Amino acid sequence: MFCPNCAADNDRVIDSRASEDGRAIRRRRCCNQCKKRFTTYERVEQYTLHVKKKDGVREPFSRDKLSRGVERACWKRPIDGERIRDLVTCVEAEITAEYETEIPSSVIGRMVMQQLAELDQIAYVRFASVYREFKDVEEFVAELQPLRSPYSK
Repeated sequence: MFCPNCAADNDRVIDSRASEDGRAIRRRRCCNQCKKRFTTYERVEQYTLHVKKKDGVREPFSRDKLSRGVERACWKRPIDGERIRDLVTCVEAEITAEYETEIPSSVIGRMVMQQLAELDQIAYVRFASVYREFKDVEEFVAELQPLRSPYSK
């Protein structure tokens, strides 16, 4: 493993433990050259699952892309990185359990929105505004209506 700080290929594992509900192994490492510590994750390599976009284009599923989208929605919200990783892991597990070769991007979007609605309403609205591509304010207000409590009037 190359050190992300000095690029040396000389490190040692300090600690290993199960992560992401046993779907990964988290390893704390220390570079023997520069003495910086860093974390790596080991996951089972899955078969290539493709995402079918709205325009018909197919691209390989990317956990990183999914994670970046959720992180953008959660930006400046009181949500720690561990909860975001758990959400992404949950969505990824659901995807791999139900789909083998191809999944529509709309299904992934719905899964993420469902998880975000439970995690943080502001992050949910941010994600929905990009995912649903609202044409006007009325569509946006209609999306917000189910989130409003009966006591907010």
